[in-house]
Amino acid sequence: MTMLEMAALVAIGGLAGFINVLSAGGSMLTLPMLMFLGLPAQVANGTNRVAITLQSVTAVGSFFRAGHSNLAVSIRLAIPAVAGSLLGAWTATWIPQAIFEGVLIAAMIGSSVFMLLPQPGLDTRPLTPDRLGVVEYCALFLIGLYGGFIQVGVGALFIVVLYRMLKIDLPQVNVIKVFIILVYTLPALAIFALKGQVLWATGVILALGNMAGAMMAVRVNLSARGAQWIKWLTLAMVVAILVRLIFY
Repeated sequence: MTMLEMAALVAIGGLAGFINVLSAGGSMLTLPMLMFLGLPAQVANGTNRVAITLQSVTAVGSFFRAGHSNLAVSIRLAIPAVAGSLLGAWTATWIPQAIFEGVLIAAMIGSSVFMLLPQPGLDTRPLTPDRLGVVEYCALFLIGLYGGFIQVGVGALFIVVLYRMLKIDLPQVNVIKVFIILVYTLPALAIFALKGQVLWATGVILALGNMAGAMMAVRVNLSARGAQWIKWLTLAMVVAILVRLIFY
C-alpha cells in the first residue's frame, strides 16, 4: 500500500467514523474503499470490522466519560444483536463475491434513500427496561444479523427501532447504538479472523481515521449541534462509489 493510499484510507475512515456515530452510512464509504484497494469482498468486509470495533471503543469510552450511558437497556438489547451477528458474519464468510457485491449495492442504495427521508418530530421519553418486549428483541436480532453480515447503513435500522418505534431522542439513540455495535462486532470480527478474512494492518490504518472521526462526533452529539451538512457530502460520495461499483 502506497503512502497516498494510506492517507486516503485514514481520511475516508475519519469521515466514516464521524458519520457512524452521529447517523448511519460510514461503511458505505469504507467497505468499497477497501475493495477499490484490491481486497476481495469478504476480506474487505472482515477488515472493515477492525475499524468499526476501535471506532466503537472510542465512542463508547467518550460517552461513558461524559456520563452518558444506559447500560440496563443497552446490555439487554445487545444480547439478541450478538446472536444475530454470529449468524450474519458466518453467512458472509462463504457467500460468493458476486452476490455480496450485489447485496452491497442494494444496501447502499437503500441506505441512501433512507437518509433522504425527513425525520418526523416525535415526543420522546427515556428508555427503560420495562418498555422492552418481544418485538424489540426480535428487531435487535435482525439488526445484529444484518450488521454481522455487511454493516452498511446499520445505523438507519437503529433509528427505525430506537427513535421511531421506542421514541427516544436521537442523541440517546447514538449512545445506545454505539454500545450495541461494539458488543456485536467483537464476535463478528472473531469469525472473520478465524476464516482468515481480516488484514489487521490495513484495518488498523483505517481505524486511525475512524477513531478520530468518532471522537469529533461525540462532541457534536453531546453539544446538540446539528451536522446535517454531512448527510449531503456522504450522499455525493456514495453516488460516485455506486457508479464505480456498477460500471467498473
